[in-house]
Amino acid sequence: MLPDMKARPRVAIVGAGNLGSALAVSLKRAGYVITAIVVRKGTKSIARARRLAKEVGAKVLFDSSAVDSDIVWFCVPDSQIASAAALFARKVQRRGNVVFHSSGVFTSDELDIFRSQEGAVASVHPLMTFVRGSRPSLVDVAFAIEGDRRAIRVAERIVRDLAGHAFPIRKKQKAAYHAWGVFTSPLVTALLVTSEQVASVAGVSGKAAREKAIPILRQTLANYAEFGGAAGFSGPIVRGDLQTVRKHLQVLQRRPVARDVYLALARAALEYLPARDKRQLRQVLVQEIGRGGRRSAGRGPGREGRRRSGSAL
Repeated sequence: MLPDMKARPRVAIVGAGNLGSALAVSLKRAGYVITAIVVRKGTKSIARARRLAKEVGAKVLFDSSAVDSDIVWFCVPDSQIASAAALFARKVQRRGNVVFHSSGVFTSDELDIFRSQEGAVASVHPLMTFVRGSRPSLVDVAFAIEGDRRAIRVAERIVRDLAGHAFPIRKKQKAAYHAWGVFTSPLVTALLVTSEQVASVAGVSGKAAREKAIPILRQTLANYAEFGGAAGFSGPIVRGDLQTVRKHLQVLQRRPVARDVYLALARAALEYLPARDKRQLRQVLVQEIGRGGRRSAGRGPGREGRRRSGSAL
């Protein structure tokens, strides 16, 4: 079935986490047969795998079972890909399978064991965020693909069927690609949570802060999407408003971590975006960074510092 792709190949999904669940459902909707949802015996994911298998018309297999499918798609944590591949290479019933994994940072070489079985392998990573309780559509999602030529052809066909957009990535570019992805979602979330800390200084806390921020966040994304960064940039930095920036940094002394984030993002804005009086703004930032260093040297960890120290344990 695979060489000509005249019919859609059968797919086994290894892993029933957030990504595996979204992928299985999207493939099913695109007309693919999901043969199995494969999980480890004795793990907490069995119940989730059973629900997912029922939803997509598949069966649940354990890691000790033989897998008979045209495509095996690993949707397990990055650190487990190579070990899972070594285990399942003994269980796949046919030689020459196409095998994918969806790590953003690791290359197709994690699946190298299948190459010795005449298989073709690729990393196929959707540039999308997956969290529990949410199952995002893969329509219009970009997929970074790297690997063997035959596997790439199959992956590109699948991505088209999902109404996504495939693009090539080189092995040596994957770490940078994944760092880009982290900037576009997890670190954005970290920034938003940091903004809640600043809102609390202004007397707005918790859910209220999130609700009040949603309209400006939506408009900011809309501006970025339509006009790009430079034309979508607003606020005191683009205006060169030194007095306002100084006032911000003064009040943010009450939230030292948020102040550090402000300084870092302000420096990025002066580097990559238009602004008036850049020289004077840079001087203000340099002065404030120096003051922050002297304050840190002169005291032990405060409440925020103690919280950070404990979080590493």
